Amino acid sequence: MNGDTAAALERRIPPGPPTATPTAATHIEQGTPAFRRTAVALFLAGFSTFGLLYTVQPLLPEFSRHFGVSAANSALALSLSTGLLAVMMLIAGLVSDRVGRRNVMITALLASTVLSAASALVTDWTTMLVLRALLGVALSGVPAVAMTYLVEEMDSRAMGLAMGLYIGGNAVGGMSGRLIAGIIADHWGWRWGIGVVSLIAVASTLLLWMQLPPSRHFQSRRGGLRQLPSRWRQLFADPGLPWLFATAFLLMGVFVTTYNYLGYHLLAPPYRLSQTVVGLIFSVYLVGTFSSAWMGQQAIRHGRGRVLSISYALIIAGIVLLVMPWLWTMALGIALVTFGFFGGHSVASSWVGSRAGAIRAEASALYLFSYYLGSSVLGAVGGLAYTAWDWAGVCAFTGMLTMIGAGIAWSLWRRLPAVTTVQTPPATAQ
Repeated sequence: MNGDTAAALERRIPPGPPTATPTAATHIEQGTPAFRRTAVALFLAGFSTFGLLYTVQPLLPEFSRHFGVSAANSALALSLSTGLLAVMMLIAGLVSDRVGRRNVMITALLASTVLSAASALVTDWTTMLVLRALLGVALSGVPAVAMTYLVEEMDSRAMGLAMGLYIGGNAVGGMSGRLIAGIIADHWGWRWGIGVVSLIAVASTLLLWMQLPPSRHFQSRRGGLRQLPSRWRQLFADPGLPWLFATAFLLMGVFVTTYNYLGYHLLAPPYRLSQTVVGLIFSVYLVGTFSSAWMGQQAIRHGRGRVLSISYALIIAGIVLLVMPWLWTMALGIALVTFGFFGGHSVASSWVGSRAGAIRAEASALYLFSYYLGSSVLGAVGGLAYTAWDWAGVCAFTGMLTMIGAGIAWSLWRRLPAVTTVQTPPATAQ
């Protein structure tokens, strides 16, 4: 998403003691041609990854109409992608440890563009779901690896800007993929909506291959898979981390469910808004750009548990407004849900890194796994609520999930200090 990735900053940082500051002779410095090439290449990679992933979200009502499937069935076009992305992100990083970061990213994005373009040509719903499932598998190779490439190749003084540009590409891509697909579908149909986003991704893949410098500091590593179970046991023994993983599951589930079915509600009577207007709703994502940074700062000042609880309170207020029948209250409601989601995600993901210590890479991987699993599972279940009870059912479902999340946040606030507690093995055991 988009702003959906603060936890991934630490996804693949090699464990162990801090290393010395890289030298300008071997690492990419800010202001150099290599820096500009890398920044542009990875911005476009992030843009295309999340554009391809979320391009179907505004098209779900069109899928229901064209293929004759229910809202819950239509949502599988997104849920299968995010679910398999969640699982494969746990594996893609380990694959890149063996074969290299650059190779994995280019191959992953190339395969994803082919699968996306093919999905624009399908004539039956089963084939669409198979292609979208494979797309989730292929896309996992970019977010799981891109940040590791930056950590390994960038000069420490250039890291902040480079990482910020990559994350910006993620957020802009997630928003633009939805906007482009929705607007084009309104004029030329959903096939062209997916096709145009796929063509943009083809151009991005070519630029990634042409512009991204070869890895100079990659060292092939083996054996990481065998060590994962013991590290995961340490993480789940911590009194706070499992609940933060649950927070990721709930936050993303509420957010995706709301956006999945809001389009159905607004396209139907009495609103009968156009597909273009419904697609423009995703511009509210810009609220999240501010929210994630600002709420993160408030968490430092006032405590993570308190600010996470406030984030849930904002989401609950937004859901209440979304139930009301007036467009202006719904606009304010979706803004509050978006603000609360991005703020809560920023706080929870940083809290995971703080508590996990030297095995933060594994903790962040499980956080992202829970995050995308929430999108997949709860986004699909929300369709059942919509089918049974229409928009009010969706609001009741997301409201219930939000109350559960608020209870978890309140418990963390009252009982858990925001400090590192996971005991980590010595560096030689990594």
